[in-house]
Amino acid sequence: MKAVVYERYGPPDVLQIREIATPIPKDHEILIRIHVTTVTSGDWRVRSLNVPTGFGLIMRLVFGIWKPRQPILGSELAGVVAAVGKNVTRFNVGDAVFAFSDVSTGCCAEYKCMPQDGLVLIQPPSLSNEQAAALCFGGTTALDFLRRGRVQKGDKLLVNGASGAVGTAMVQLARHFGAEVTGVCSTANVDLVKSLGARHVIDYTQEDFTQNGETYDVMIDTVGTAPFSRCKRSLKERGRLLLVVAGLPQMLGSLWVSLMGRMTDRRTVIAGPAAVKREDLQMLAELAEAGAFRPVIDRQVPLEQIVEAHRYVDSGRKRGNLIITVHSPPQGQA
Repeated sequence: MKAVVYERYGPPDVLQIREIATPIPKDHEILIRIHVTTVTSGDWRVRSLNVPTGFGLIMRLVFGIWKPRQPILGSELAGVVAAVGKNVTRFNVGDAVFAFSDVSTGCCAEYKCMPQDGLVLIQPPSLSNEQAAALCFGGTTALDFLRRGRVQKGDKLLVNGASGAVGTAMVQLARHFGAEVTGVCSTANVDLVKSLGARHVIDYTQEDFTQNGETYDVMIDTVGTAPFSRCKRSLKERGRLLLVVAGLPQMLGSLWVSLMGRMTDRRTVIAGPAAVKREDLQMLAELAEAGAFRPVIDRQVPLEQIVEAHRYVDSGRKRGNLIITVHSPPQGQA
C-alpha cells in the first residue's frame, strides 16, 4: 500500500510517499480502506517538534527520541471496512466508517487497522467522507475543553483563534450549548466566523480584545497568544480561561492561578491535553446529522500533494480542516 512516511523530524520535505506492506487485522481489529484523511496542527507539531515551551523532551519520549517511532502521520480518517478479525462483532466488511487514532496516528496511508472497540464508528449516511473525517480532531478537543470549563447557557464566551479546526468547532459547539459567542480572527476570516454563529467577531488586526473593556465568563485560547497575564482583566469573577495551547510554565502557572482564585475571585485557568472518548465521537456525529455542527473544510488535495499540504498548515493560514484524498470511493458511494 501507499503511505506517507517520515524518518526524521523536520520541515514538510521530510515526508515521502512509499510502498509498504498492507497491515493485517488482529482478532479484534478491522482493516479500513481509507478514502480521506486530514492534516492537522497536531501533525505539524509532531512532524516538526515545534511545540510549546517545556514539551520538547516530552514529545520525543512519546513519539521517539531520535526519530519517529510511528513513521506515518494522520489522526483522522473516513473509509470502508475492507477486512475484519475473527472476533470482530461490531463491524462488517463494506461498512462505511470514520475514526480517530489520536496520538497513535497512522492514517495518512491507504489502509489502517483499528480495534473494533477503539475510536471508530459507523459513518452517518448524511455526511460526506470529508465531513466525517474532519469531525474528530477539532470536535473532540472543543467538547473536552467546553466541558472542563463548565460552559452553560447564557455564558458570555470568547474564542481566540476562531477560524482553525479547533476554533470553528468551539464556536459552533459553544453556541449549541447556549453561550453568547465572540470570535477573534483575522480580517479574511470574519465572515466565516460570523456564519458559524458567533454573535460578535473581533478582527485582531484592528482591535485588541483584551483592551476593549469587555469581560467574559469563559475565554478560550486555541492558538497560544492569550495567557492569563494578558486576559485577566477580561475575565469576570468566577471566569474560566481555557488554554488549548499552553507551554509547561503556563500549565504549572494555571494551578497557582486556580488555587489563588479559590480564595479571591474564583477565577480559574484550565490547561492540559484533551481527553478523547468514543461517546464524544458519537455525539459529534449526531450533532452533525442534526445540522448543529459541521466541520469547516478549507481545501482538499490528493495524497501526492502531501508536502504542499503540510506547508500550508505550517503557514498558519488554514481555515478549519484540510482534507487529503487517499482513495476515491467507487462511483455512487459516499
